[in-house]
Amino acid sequence: MNKLFTTCSLTCLLLYCVGCGSKSDSSVDQAERAPSDSAELADLVFEPQTYEATADELLAARLDSADAGEGWIRLFDGHTLFGWEIAGNANWRIEDQSIVVDRGDVCLMCTSIPWKDFELTLEFNADEETNSGVFLRTPLQVEAVGQECYEVNIANDENPFPTASLVEREKVGDDAPKQSYGSWRRMTMRVEGNQVQVSLDGTIVTDYTDPTGLPAGRIGLQHNKGRVAFRDVRLRPLGFQSLLDEQLSQWTRYPEMDAEFTVTDEGAMHVQGGSGQIETHSSYDDFVLLAEYKLPQPEINSGIFFRCIPGDQMMGYECQLSNAMIDDMPLSPADCGTGGIFRRQDARVIAAEPDQWATVVLAAQGDKFAAWVNGVQVSNWQDDREANENPRKGKRTEAGTIMVQGHDETTDALFKQIAIASDPQEGA
Repeated sequence: MNKLFTTCSLTCLLLYCVGCGSKSDSSVDQAERAPSDSAELADLVFEPQTYEATADELLAARLDSADAGEGWIRLFDGHTLFGWEIAGNANWRIEDQSIVVDRGDVCLMCTSIPWKDFELTLEFNADEETNSGVFLRTPLQVEAVGQECYEVNIANDENPFPTASLVEREKVGDDAPKQSYGSWRRMTMRVEGNQVQVSLDGTIVTDYTDPTGLPAGRIGLQHNKGRVAFRDVRLRPLGFQSLLDEQLSQWTRYPEMDAEFTVTDEGAMHVQGGSGQIETHSSYDDFVLLAEYKLPQPEINSGIFFRCIPGDQMMGYECQLSNAMIDDMPLSPADCGTGGIFRRQDARVIAAEPDQWATVVLAAQGDKFAAWVNGVQVSNWQDDREANENPRKGKRTEAGTIMVQGHDETTDALFKQIAIASDPQEGA
């Protein structure tokens, strides 16, 4: 069985995360917050680890259809650190399908993709010495935690901001579940607009409204002090608005093209007939898109184009839709693979099956792009080309339309859901 190898690259950025310590004062001296063996670790460099995953392991990480249809994705597949960036010298690693860290500098490991409105759920396991946290809407490098991000603390009950508090913003109430050590606990965070809500072990313990708010940012896991482990890290983007209705009223059709776009009795958009496109009236720059689709045969080809030149013929980035594989090996896409960024980065695994409904979650933030199929991340690409109006020729960060492709006369694709979370710009 073929295996996928991934290496987590190490970026040496020292993060000054104010307010994450265990002193009664929220502003804690960096030296006091360093690990107890910091002198021994001063000259120690933790090398990035290489991980491998079989197709069976990645496919086993897929979510069930109900969760995937709501837009849930896994930020951690249990076997690799694909989609994460380590921003400091610490021994981030994978043990027993968990992310673990216990030595090194105070630093974050962050998602490569920024997120704005979302629900995030995970399990964590901390010891008595642990001071850690989950950072929301964060930059890689934090200097003022109370202004630049939301830090959901993981710390003992004597800390000025015990577990599930928002550091330098709001402390959990006295009725919050007390800290326990050496066991897995569930924490769920919901960030929507200016509101941050945190649940611990199923109980809402923090409900905070930010008077100013924050833009989209990464999700970060923190190493500060002690050992901490994370697993089952899942996210659901919020704010989806459907782009489908019976009249396809939010789309521009091109009757001169061969492709036909109709709506079935069940309300799904059916694509067939040949080469062509259908295009949204609105334009979008940064967005998260959720599509639920079905391709009867592996070789059938379609695509979701985005940031397109309005009115032009598929001049945009393309999130591929094709389940074809080489020699029946899911780790070897035959034609980029569903969720791959066509001609830029192939999908790392074919996570959908012929004639079965599947989901694609596509995130575009600035020059960063990523896609998940049935909850498993399959692409993670950054466009470092020179700027160009046409994404086929260079980097485009300005808004553009969404197009769905009819590739050729064999195309036979169904979409029962296409929804987007973004601030549309009217006038395609």
